[in-house]
Amino acid sequence: MRALPIAFTERMRKQLGAEEAESLFAALDTASSVAVRLNPAKCGEGEGVWSEGEAIAWSRYGRKLKERPSFTLDTAFHAGVYYVQEAASQFIDYIVAHEELQGKRVLDMCSAPGGKTTIYSTAVGADGLVLANEYVRTRANVLADNVRKCGLGNVLVTNNAPEHIAQFEGWFDLVAVDAPCSGEGMFRKEEVAREDWSEEAVKMCAARQTSILREAWQSLKEGGLLIYSTCTFNEEEDEGVLRNFIAEMGDDALEPSQRVEIDDKWGIVRGEVGAFQTFRFFPHKTDSEGLFVAIARKMEPTTQRTPKARKRVMQDVDRASRAELSRWLKGAEQYTFAQVADTIYAYRTEQYKAVQALSESLTAIYSGVAMGQIFKGRLKPDWALSQFVGLERESIAVEELDEARALDYLRKCDIAVGEMQEGINLVTNRGFALGFVKRVGARCNNLYPNSLKILNK
Repeated sequence: MRALPIAFTERMRKQLGAEEAESLFAALDTASSVAVRLNPAKCGEGEGVWSEGEAIAWSRYGRKLKERPSFTLDTAFHAGVYYVQEAASQFIDYIVAHEELQGKRVLDMCSAPGGKTTIYSTAVGADGLVLANEYVRTRANVLADNVRKCGLGNVLVTNNAPEHIAQFEGWFDLVAVDAPCSGEGMFRKEEVAREDWSEEAVKMCAARQTSILREAWQSLKEGGLLIYSTCTFNEEEDEGVLRNFIAEMGDDALEPSQRVEIDDKWGIVRGEVGAFQTFRFFPHKTDSEGLFVAIARKMEPTTQRTPKARKRVMQDVDRASRAELSRWLKGAEQYTFAQVADTIYAYRTEQYKAVQALSESLTAIYSGVAMGQIFKGRLKPDWALSQFVGLERESIAVEELDEARALDYLRKCDIAVGEMQEGINLVTNRGFALGFVKRVGARCNNLYPNSLKILNK
């Protein structure tokens, strides 16, 4: 791996002192650790790549692995049973564990590829709502795929600039800004991060981070929690951004949240900037990549405001369609169904109006649970429905595949009919849902999405 940028090493020596900086530099030239976070809605403590892992102290569902397995060839990975997420990033789970978020609304402003989004999705529960926004469309598409795999059905994925989200003033109980940064925390993991780093990038990122924070602040309700994070070490993008933000908003606009206690043995560096509690992860102290997290509570009076709808995107479904859709879901009476373009979606009724309002003013690319399409009174299910934890399996034939057939399915190969019933079948491996097939006589149509299929043989 190429040498660390000279200007970066000089910055760190000034910030940390020579001895501490050298410890950091040495750690950045070691191999990255590998960690996963279990999806509690899909997975217990059973056997899997995670079962040999070491528990991560600050993450309820995190496991640090001894070595990197072939995630591509693990069916549980494709079934959303766990998410591959660096250990430090899982500290967000520790923070939200100190908040009562069940049934609440969360805005994840810069959310691709989705690791932190799925933490918030778990925290708010079935009755809550997460707005996961990503400005870059290609990254937003990856985010949407990971949201589908998580399978909780309580996320709206949007592709908007922060100022568009800011029009929804005072809407959210928690607002998170995992800001685009110079990426110093990725120096151990990604050589391109070293190649792309520059002092000019640091200054540009700091200005952009302050702007995004300003816009996100508008959407946070009074008393709500603000989480600011980066994956970089330098104070200009971390404490410096917070100081600029406090100066702009005023000291009276924020107050400290409940103190988050951490164990000194974890190696996390605690600090304070005004009302913000801060937490910094260094690889030589925490055996993780770099992370900076800050939290504070909003005390500025804020009135909830909803912008005028720009378009109507959701159409009601007829009674016969609702009856067909309902048989596919557990507790179907708790859902509202709506058609968006040519696909029908299911939404928890408690949040349906909120999703509708957001979707009519923003660029929504995925929301709720994609059920599929109705043909001749029967549902042709979308792959996302197979991943949904609320799928009523008793309403459909289920075919358990062995490992070899399951991998063939994920490669979108033809698979033997076996004991499948005529029509739609849910295919599983180790009980984890992978997707659907349709049996037509002696042949099976593999309905796994082309965009997700395993390419290697």
